[in-house]
Amino acid sequence: MALFIGLFTCNACATIPDGAVAIKPFDAERYLGKWYEIARFDFRFERGLNNTTATYSLLPNGNIRVENRGYDYAHKIWKKAIGKAKFAGATDEAKLKVSFFGPFYAGYNVIALDSAYKYALIAGSDLGYLWILSRETTMPEAIKQNYLDLAQKIGFDTKQLVWVEHTTN
Repeated sequence: MALFIGLFTCNACATIPDGAVAIKPFDAERYLGKWYEIARFDFRFERGLNNTTATYSLLPNGNIRVENRGYDYAHKIWKKAIGKAKFAGATDEAKLKVSFFGPFYAGYNVIALDSAYKYALIAGSDLGYLWILSRETTMPEAIKQNYLDLAQKIGFDTKQLVWVEHTTN
């Protein structure tokens, strides 16, 4: 799930990997809603989960509520985490910080996004976190390949991606 619990660092740390550029201009209102995780780098808080989604909604203070959800097949249960995101700088740049643990924030950077806001490539604070998201449970092969090419150019090891299955509601 995009930025599930495990992505946390101090506020003073870098929020985007070298070579990555956050989308600008960025319209947060258009980005809100449900996204399906197509692929991710595996880490302990998402290990063993499929059917993973991230749903973003606006909070009264202008920050963004983050709800990540995924199905744990081994334990046959749904897991959910609630966090918050805020802009790391200008509100028209897709460079955000997300927190699931109080004052600890991590980078959440939209580094590729189609004009219809249907497909997104997300980088964390460093080359250890990467997600491919879609508004649907699949995405066109050409877009997926473009995102993989971009990620590789930045320095991400895309062979490490876990491809998410969406088979359970």
